[in-house]
Amino acid sequence: MPGDPDESAGAPAPPLVVGLDAGGTRTRAVLAAAVDGRVLGEGAAGPGNALTVPLPQLTAHLAEALARAVPETARGRVAAVAGGFAGATGAAEDEPGHLNARAALHDALRRIGVPDCPVAVGSDIEAAFASAPGTPADGLALVAGTGAVATRIAGRRCTATVDGDGWLLGDDGSGFWIGRRAVRAALRMADGRGPATVLAEAVGRTLGLLAEVLPDGASGWSRAGREGYRMHLLPVVMAEPPIRLARLAPLVAGAAREKDAVARAILDEAADRLTDTVRALQPRTGERVVATGGLLGPEGPLTAGLTDRLRPLGLTLDWVADGCAGAVALARFACGDGG
Repeated sequence: MPGDPDESAGAPAPPLVVGLDAGGTRTRAVLAAAVDGRVLGEGAAGPGNALTVPLPQLTAHLAEALARAVPETARGRVAAVAGGFAGATGAAEDEPGHLNARAALHDALRRIGVPDCPVAVGSDIEAAFASAPGTPADGLALVAGTGAVATRIAGRRCTATVDGDGWLLGDDGSGFWIGRRAVRAALRMADGRGPATVLAEAVGRTLGLLAEVLPDGASGWSRAGREGYRMHLLPVVMAEPPIRLARLAPLVAGAAREKDAVARAILDEAADRLTDTVRALQPRTGERVVATGGLLGPEGPLTAGLTDRLRPLGLTLDWVADGCAGAVALARFACGDGG
């Protein structure tokens, strides 16, 4: 296979593994050497949530990502595959998400010509946790992106879950939660219940309202202007799926950097909510908290606040970009090469 230095004329072709990170937005596949986890190929396709994506579409997305990551000449060398799926778990093999993920993955592998081999299916959170340095088996995992959820991991499987209850009932401190608070702050400023905040103008600009409602920008915040703002904002927000409010979270981070008191209070409360979520797992001093999601990355707006709140609990954040490295590690374990 091109780019694989282990393959030489007359020598047995070394085995390969595939790791999958199938999330709500996209599916990523990574081809790696079984012996050392060295990445040899990557591919991506559409969403991979095992509960919300219809089975035929899920299968197609998996097959597309796999085909892009694994050249035809290498498919016979795949010794194991592991996938971390949104909407699935490795702890209960009879739950719907797990069954859907396993069925779709087996079908996708057959479709592209990968022979029968060990296949491990788990959640995207389990894969993300395994992506931390040393491929840990036990500890806490926290996801804070569009949604928010924390889990306790034991033996590389989720054993307890806090939140992750979706936009209607939970996801406290998530990107959606922050975006909704931004709109609420804008509405409260407009109707007189809340303090002035740059979020009102930022939300209006992002949703395409200010040129129509307040042609003079912030200088047009008369009572009539604020009433017009409210009347135009509500229909725009209500016409979209609620989860779309998550795209407004960066506005809050930007306003907080400008020292906007309302924005800073929103981020502070979001960090408080995530701290409560972690605390509900009854963490032990010194346990690692593997975190993923854009709100907690190196530039994440909640990283500093959450780090400060977890420190008194004896906890530190260990951030990972996604679950691809963990899925590869789990595939190596499945074929006996994980160390």
